[in-house]
Amino acid sequence: ARARGVRVVGEVELASLFLQGDTIGITGSNGKTTATALAGRLLEECGIPVQVGGNIGTIPAAAMAAASRPGQWNVLELSSFQLETIESFRARIAVALNVTQDHLDRHHTFAGYAAAKARLFETQGRDDFAVLNADDPTCGSYAARTAGQVFWFSLERAVRPGAWLEGGTLLLEGRPLLEAREIPLRGRHNIENVLAAALAAWLTGASVEGIAAGIRAFRAVEHRLEFVRRAGGVDYYNDSKATNVDSALKAIDSFEGGLWIILGGKDKGSDYAPLAAPLAAKARAALLIGAAAPLIERQLAGSVPLAHCGTIETAVRTAFERAAPGDTVLLAP
Repeated sequence: ARARGVRVVGEVELASLFLQGDTIGITGSNGKTTATALAGRLLEECGIPVQVGGNIGTIPAAAMAAASRPGQWNVLELSSFQLETIESFRARIAVALNVTQDHLDRHHTFAGYAAAKARLFETQGRDDFAVLNADDPTCGSYAARTAGQVFWFSLERAVRPGAWLEGGTLLLEGRPLLEAREIPLRGRHNIENVLAAALAAWLTGASVEGIAAGIRAFRAVEHRLEFVRRAGGVDYYNDSKATNVDSALKAIDSFEGGLWIILGGKDKGSDYAPLAAPLAAKARAALLIGAAAPLIERQLAGSVPLAHCGTIETAVRTAFERAAPGDTVLLAP
C-alpha cells in the first residue's frame, strides 16, 4: 500500500480520532502492563474517571472510543509496533519505563526500535508531560524529542521534577509516598514501575495519599511474576510476559536462588549470553522449550545445567519431579 502511495495508519492512530478525554500513554521494553494497570488503579482509587486498554489484555484503543467521555482519562499500554504507525495521536502524559534490546526481528537495529518508541514523545505539545526513566540513557534521550514538560523517576538519585527512591522510601517531588517494603510486587524493577505510575497519576491531579493507598492495594497482573501456587514446598511463578532477555534478567533478580527456569520460544534476534552469570549463581537448571532452544543452549552451555524439554508441559513436569522444597519454578521464556 505504501509503495502505491496509500496512507497507512495503525489502530491506535485511528482510535485517537474518536477517543474523548485525555490520554496517558505508557511504553517501554518491560513493565508496560504492570505500570499501565497500576496507573489505572491509582486514578480509580482517587475517584478520577478512567478506562484502561491498548496493548494490555483484550481491549484495543478503538474499543475504548464508545465509552470515552470528556474529563475521563484513557490509560494506554503502547508497543513499538503500535507507535511506529501514529501520526497525530498525542498523549497528554507520555511515559517511557525503559528501552532495552527487543523485537530486532522486526526493527532490525536497536536504533530503529528506540526510534519507534520515541514517536510517543515527538507528537506532544507544550502543555503535555513526559515521564522518563533517568537511569536509562535511551529514555533520557527522549527529553530532547518532546515539546512537553519533562518529569523524571530514578532508583539511583534524587531527580527534580520527579519521583525517586531514597533509602527505603519512595519520594514524590520530595514528599514521602510510601516505603519500598510496602509495595506488594516482587523485584526492584517494580519499584520503577510504581514510581512511573505514581508520577503519571499525580500529574492528573491524584492525591499523594490516594496514590499510596492504591499502590498498597495493587496486586500483580496476570502473567507478570504472578504467583501460581505452592506444591510440595515448591513455589511456581508465571512470568510469561518476560519475552526478552532484559525482562528475564529482572525476573531472575527477583529471587534469591533455587530456580528451575523455563526458557525459550520464538527467537527475536536476541543475545542470550547476559543470562549466563545470573543463572550460574541462582539456577538449579534451565529447562529449554520452543524454537529458540538450540540458540539458547549454545550461548548458555557450561554456565548452568540444561534440559531439553520441547514443550511447557514437559518442562513443568520435569521441574515438578526434580525440584526440592524451597525451590522455585519460574516461567520467564
